Amino acid sequence: MALASERPNFVFIIADDQAPGTLSVYGNTLCQTPHLDRLAARGVVFDGAYHMGANTGAVCTASRHMVMTGRTLWHVPVANGRTTEHVQAHCPPMLEQNSMAAIFNRAGYDTMRTCKEGNSYSAANEQFTTVRDQTSRMGDETAKSSHWHGQQVIEFLDQREKSAAKDPFLIYMGFSHPHDERNGTTKLLKTYGAYNDFEPGESKALATAPPLPVSWLPEHPFHHGHIELRDEERVPGVLKHRDTDTVRNEIGREYACIEYMDEQIGRVLARLEAMGELENTYIFFTSDHGIAVGKHGLMGKQNLYEHSWRVPYIVSGPSLKAGTRAKGNIYLLDSLPTMLDLAGIKAPSTVEGLSFRGVLEGKKPIVRETLYGAYCGGTKPGMRALKHGDWKLIKYDVLDGKVRETQLFHLAENPDELLIEHHAPAVVRLTGNQPLAQQKNLAKEPEYQAKLTEMEELLHAEMKKHDDPYRFWDQKGLE
Repeated sequence: MALASERPNFVFIIADDQAPGTLSVYGNTLCQTPHLDRLAARGVVFDGAYHMGANTGAVCTASRHMVMTGRTLWHVPVANGRTTEHVQAHCPPMLEQNSMAAIFNRAGYDTMRTCKEGNSYSAANEQFTTVRDQTSRMGDETAKSSHWHGQQVIEFLDQREKSAAKDPFLIYMGFSHPHDERNGTTKLLKTYGAYNDFEPGESKALATAPPLPVSWLPEHPFHHGHIELRDEERVPGVLKHRDTDTVRNEIGREYACIEYMDEQIGRVLARLEAMGELENTYIFFTSDHGIAVGKHGLMGKQNLYEHSWRVPYIVSGPSLKAGTRAKGNIYLLDSLPTMLDLAGIKAPSTVEGLSFRGVLEGKKPIVRETLYGAYCGGTKPGMRALKHGDWKLIKYDVLDGKVRETQLFHLAENPDELLIEHHAPAVVRLTGNQPLAQQKNLAKEPEYQAKLTEMEELLHAEMKKHDDPYRFWDQKGLE
């Protein structure tokens, strides 16, 4: 079949709750993802990709609004934590008409979407010409497994070939995994030594389950500020348990889900290749956010450590140099303007993100110097993060002022954001990690006070820039 058009096609693949550290291109030596490895070998891997955050416990809701519109956190119609006046002042009406599918539809693209149901931007999702949404988190090949999402894309491509369609296409391929409930297939559960029917806190024969992450803790040193948070208290197979067997089993289930997703991506790549479309198609792979799954004593994504704030990001496609690695300093919300740039489509004025086409093409290393992150789905003002160079600041102001903490990390020396609690003999024995002296929170160390002040000032500037409606206890009196 001839190429549908001289204009490129797009397949935007987004996982649900997947941290970068689950992939071999980010250093994982256990979880097998040969098809994503192939994409990475053909294109560009980003080491500095982040979601901007969330003002709701369903972190994916805010994230997917930003993906669909290219707008920043406080400028999308997710009202939680904001006054009606704030939303109206910073979010244009009828925004769905300038969302991903609507823009590509107007440009003559054939648009298709398959993804989970709920926790998303429904008005924007409805703009796709073909919509096949269903939450699919079962294990073996069933009508409600990751296989189903892959099958919807293949059927869409089969129909295009049958009708000899000439318009270029945009496919939004969203998975429901590795979000819990992490039901793995029988075969892959065996591969990763895990059990779907694991009872939280029980001990099983987990000799072949993945080891504990180096940043595992039996509990977080202080409360995260979100009372009765579902991801920290009610994940099936985990609940409030953070013991070694429970965490290792859940990681095994997570890896089983990810490898099964990778198999579906491989099916789609093979179909595109058989149709003669692969070489004219940009393929994006990412996740709506990362997640902890035992790191720092946490289970969910409602935090701003690197494992949860950062996302995997891989792009392959026409003219991109194979096997390239880039820092980028991109947000997920930059995806839409970048795709429009690659397609030669003018972005509407509602789009606030930055195109990182220049990074993809090796013309520059990053698109911004500073990255801002927020989480205030629980008690307000919540958490904020600021990353600048190799330095990172996280602040907590929750539970009506009962928890007020500041963390400062030098990521070049402490990439896992280890705390003093990770130096405890019991933790070292269980994780096998031997932290260096500087691998801890540096916020109270005298020699880092100048750096702390600099980072605090940068954070305040970013909060103002992005119309963050909150201020922390030590920002009172600041505009």
